Amino acid sequence: MSIAKRILSRRAFNALAGAAFVAAMMPATSFAQDVTIPIIVKDTTSFYWQIVLAGGARARKLGVNVPELGAQSEADINGQITILENAVASAPAAVVIAPTEFKALGKPVDEAAKSVPVIGIDSGADSKAFTSFLTTDNVQGGRIAADGLAAAIKEATGKEEGEIAIITSLPGVGSLDQRREGFLDQIKTKYPGLKVVADKYADGQATTGLNIMTDLITANPNLVGVFASNLIMAQGVGQAIAENKLGDKIKVIGFDSDEKTVGFLKEGVLAGLVVQDPYRMGYDGVKTALAVSKGEKVEANVDTGANLVTKANMSEPKIDALLNPKVN
Repeated sequence: MSIAKRILSRRAFNALAGAAFVAAMMPATSFAQDVTIPIIVKDTTSFYWQIVLAGGARARKLGVNVPELGAQSEADINGQITILENAVASAPAAVVIAPTEFKALGKPVDEAAKSVPVIGIDSGADSKAFTSFLTTDNVQGGRIAADGLAAAIKEATGKEEGEIAIITSLPGVGSLDQRREGFLDQIKTKYPGLKVVADKYADGQATTGLNIMTDLITANPNLVGVFASNLIMAQGVGQAIAENKLGDKIKVIGFDSDEKTVGFLKEGVLAGLVVQDPYRMGYDGVKTALAVSKGEKVEANVDTGANLVTKANMSEPKIDALLNPKVN
């Protein structure tokens, strides 16, 4: 059975509404563990976030009850706010959260931190109340994507020149905005021959990414490269490239990985993926929250790293571990 299917099977219960949340937020005395630390992600149906949850679940070996919570779409901002409020109301030892949207989650995180320590992972919020924050340096991740795209274009055409585009999954998401910032800055300062002819925002849906990319193909016949700044957009953009058989002409760098995007990479549909360490984010996030609950001092900011994965290096042990994390 594939990793994605194993994780989906293990977490099918978490995708259910109603009873799932009630069961997850029962008092800690109902569990063998003594400490309850909920982990709240953006989208429980996404492979990336299921890897984060798998990392958090590993912390149960430390004697922690870890309710795995989240909405079923990264666009469901209000849903995540409600989940955070309900989690805090259950009086856990701490809360770990990946905020869906920078501005909207600022005040809810501020309010939550009045009652429990809040550990942030992956994406920021407009709040200074996080006890600790563990994330990829997303600006640097954007720069890595720019370097990878320029290299792929040069390999295909012999020069770092041509029209390129960027597609961002959702506006106002801290991590995505930072990736966009890093990418555009790197292109502007290091690759003057590459011209950004389209800077698009989607709605968090892979189908929208596919449609945007299809339109770009029609409107920009000289397009040579695209940066799809998260997993969902990489899926949609990759599908458009595959359907139009343009992998040789239009080089695409995505962000994060799952079976579909890794398959696209192997087939040459995608030129590269910037891969984070979501498993470490989940595990270290809960581990840090546990330390805080015990009164221990923790780092205010932790960079969990990012790497460019290509067809050439995907079999290297370090990269293979990121593409195929151990989830048991």
